Amino acid sequence: MENLWTYLPLVLMLVLLLLKMPVAYAMISSTLLYFIFGQTMAPNTMMIQKMSSTMETFTYLAVPFFTLAGVIFNYAGITKRLLELADLLVGHFKGGLAHVNILLSAMMGGLSGSSLADASMQSKILVPEMERLGYSRAFSAAVTATSSVITPIIPPGIILIMYATAANVSVQKMFYGGVIPGIMLTLGLMLVAGVISNMRNYKAHREKSATVKELAVNLKESIWALLVPFGLIMGLRLGIFTATEGGAICAIYALIIGMFVYKQIKVSDLIPIIEETLQSTAPIMFLLAAAQALGRYLTWESIPQLISSALTSAFTSPGLYLLAVNILLLIIGCFFDGGAAMVLTAPLLAPAASALGIDLIQFGIIMSINLTIGGVTPPFGTLMFVTCQITETKMEAFVKAVIPFLFIEIVVLFLCTYVPQVIMWLPNILS
Repeated sequence: MENLWTYLPLVLMLVLLLLKMPVAYAMISSTLLYFIFGQTMAPNTMMIQKMSSTMETFTYLAVPFFTLAGVIFNYAGITKRLLELADLLVGHFKGGLAHVNILLSAMMGGLSGSSLADASMQSKILVPEMERLGYSRAFSAAVTATSSVITPIIPPGIILIMYATAANVSVQKMFYGGVIPGIMLTLGLMLVAGVISNMRNYKAHREKSATVKELAVNLKESIWALLVPFGLIMGLRLGIFTATEGGAICAIYALIIGMFVYKQIKVSDLIPIIEETLQSTAPIMFLLAAAQALGRYLTWESIPQLISSALTSAFTSPGLYLLAVNILLLIIGCFFDGGAAMVLTAPLLAPAASALGIDLIQFGIIMSINLTIGGVTPPFGTLMFVTCQITETKMEAFVKAVIPFLFIEIVVLFLCTYVPQVIMWLPNILS
């Protein structure tokens, strides 16, 4: 009977997930069953205590702070200014708006940190304009969905914070590790977009490249937003603040810029800003709390150690283990949101990676890229659904258009997997 209760919660959780119950509720239901009926040695209050204490964890406070900063920047009109800057920088290339779409996602990485938010915004703003200028709707939707993969990888992505807390590694190093892969994803997608645009003769958005004066004028407006990721990394590097404190500073900085520099945020906007932040933060924090409750059960039954032992026995080579994990996560990412999949899989897969000598920072970036790519992949990718729904793109057309973009993202993923310096160079020199 004891062995039955060791694995029954996991089986129950899998069944509930297959029945399309939300991930957080599936985790809580199975864990609650374990602590009420299956574990007589542990007090029943342990699960609730673990969930409530999670909300008080200093590291997790980074989530609402960075979410608040992203919402404030949206109200401050930052998106419009970054869009104009991206257009000045790359709008004169063949397929100019496709390049603008991709570059804007990279710029928004330091502000929103959310792939879904980025995909939603650019589906509404850029896809109609791209279609009006002759781009196919499927191509435009594919560019938007795949470029949104960049956003959470460039700091301060929320998924990086989720992994850091689940695997007990430095949030600061995770932020450093995401920079170069984010740049590589940007350049890779722009390369594919450029090749396709030349083949289909998609016109440039601008007749000629921007003048120095035009760039200077726009940079003067957008520099306040561009300083966020740079200032965050430098502040962490110099030890001025922690990642959580950096989130609070970003929120205050965004509010000051929005109210006193751009003068687009009014006192009456504060309540809607707080409401939107709460609506965005609450599901994430509830998911993290549920994951901590599940983690208590897993730890009590030593399941991560059992899985780690089994995996290290099956895959004695780090390279083979990483290949197996990449294939597994690409499949999982098709069915689950990246954040939900991260809190489910990181505690189970990270111990084996550590035992095989794989750096957990590198492993975390690999997981983050992989699970975010899964959001674009049929049949159930969340980024695919959001983009197709907003742009009214047929799924079949989207799938055909997205293949070359997915290919280059998987190439970058495997470069990050088998060339560790791609990820670890910056954390090593800044730590």
